[in-house]
Amino acid sequence: MKYSVCLECFFPDKPFHERIGEVAKLGYEAVEFWFTDYLFDGKGLRPGQKDFDAIATEAHKYGVEISDFAVNSNDGTFGGSLVKADEKQRFLDRLASQIEIAHRLNCRRLIVCTGNRLAGVPEEQQLANLIDVMSEAARMAEREAMLLVIEPLNTHVDHAGYFLETSRVGFEIVRQINHPHVKLLYDVYHMQIMEGHLISTMRQNIALIGHFHAAGNPGRHELFIGEIHYPNVVREIRSLGYEGNFGLEYFPTLESAESLRQVKALLDTAGGGRPGTGL
Repeated sequence: MKYSVCLECFFPDKPFHERIGEVAKLGYEAVEFWFTDYLFDGKGLRPGQKDFDAIATEAHKYGVEISDFAVNSNDGTFGGSLVKADEKQRFLDRLASQIEIAHRLNCRRLIVCTGNRLAGVPEEQQLANLIDVMSEAARMAEREAMLLVIEPLNTHVDHAGYFLETSRVGFEIVRQINHPHVKLLYDVYHMQIMEGHLISTMRQNIALIGHFHAAGNPGRHELFIGEIHYPNVVREIRSLGYEGNFGLEYFPTLESAESLRQVKALLDTAGGGRPGTGL
């Protein structure tokens, strides 16, 4: 299991591709980011194409894996909404373009968001729309040797109106799609807010989880801030035999390098491993 650092959240004073080297110097061997054509300025997203050649060059230079990035926005405003039947082709076209970029970056995992709930449309119909488009997306992912991970998000704090707000429904969606190239992204922070029961949920569904995200709750800061005891969580994930990546997607209260050093030390207590080489 590798720790994957979300580049959007760290080293904001550095050009985006140079953040890879900063992360690598701290011992991390995987990174991820949000979108290929939007940049995060610390307050919000703005349109802007990332330099994929520079990212690929830096990743190769430092031996860092590009773990994953997102296909579409959480509300579906760009990339398409899975719950809107008339946006099926829009999403599939977006997915095709993002797979092409993923190949350039030697990335084999893409995050998919569902879009927001639709007023006046029965939930069952929205769910059917989602399963329909993701079933076709799964076949595309299989042809391209990609893994798609669908992400539930919390609607109490960060993403009001989002369709998929629990892992319980998320796992059921993955079971209905029933394809090895579609799994769930289990975000510990989001699911602590919505459900709790973190360890028991992971035990029951680990075979359906294709990626993890983590942040402290409340606040979405370092993993040592808040009510989640991450050493226990990570120790459990390790014991379940999970071999994917564990994404650090939080907003640091400390300087970026110091924050990542301290989180590394915390996670090391769960098994004595180094980031990127197994816990």
